[in-house]
Amino acid sequence: MKVEQHVCLVCGFNMIGFHPDRCPFCGAAKSHFITAEECSARFQVTSTRVNDKVTRLNSDPPLGLEHAAYRVETAHGPCWIDCPSSFDRSLGRADAILFTHHHFLGASNLYRELFSAQIDIHHADSVHDICRPFPFDVTFHQDFVHNGIEAFHIGGHTPGFTFYIFEDVLFICDYVFLHGDGLKYNPFGPADQTMAGGDRIRDYLEGRQLTTVCGYNYTIGYDDWKARFDAGPVFGGY
Repeated sequence: MKVEQHVCLVCGFNMIGFHPDRCPFCGAAKSHFITAEECSARFQVTSTRVNDKVTRLNSDPPLGLEHAAYRVETAHGPCWIDCPSSFDRSLGRADAILFTHHHFLGASNLYRELFSAQIDIHHADSVHDICRPFPFDVTFHQDFVHNGIEAFHIGGHTPGFTFYIFEDVLFICDYVFLHGDGLKYNPFGPADQTMAGGDRIRDYLEGRQLTTVCGYNYTIGYDDWKARFDAGPVFGGY
């Protein structure tokens, strides 16, 4: 940890090289910040198996607006989708970290250095102001496949939002989240564009034989999730 780095206890955002009065992501006062070193001492990252190739990564105890990242064991090496907020040296290496969007960058700069990992994010999200201190190796513009992980750019919630599919698992992050017996669209973004992105998700999922959905704070069977999604998510708050 060569550069000053602080973590917001309210949202988990990592601030690299500066110590502002308020968190640039959630607006929390700096009294809620701890150093990245303190964060590593207080918060471990635990692994929970989703299936034989996918593992969910969460801070323990939960860190702020806790979000899950996911480790995917591909035939050509391990990859992460999104990144934990806390830096835990005990985690197994990842060859690449693929981002759904710029809200969950976590401690990706530190893991990139530790693992010599490739960091990928859509170009439209990479140019956001809060991304400037973060290193990216690939800023993609189109859909792609990385070691069997399919990437689909849909925009909406953020300009560069990208969801992923690996074999029979859908990684949707926080585009939609569970709400009672249904789903809600993420409210932090333009409503019309977010709902239009939902239509693009439906198009991409047409005919897919999937079993599991991995969200930012949940995993759920695909058939259950798809029935909720087809019923029409509402646009509302957390």
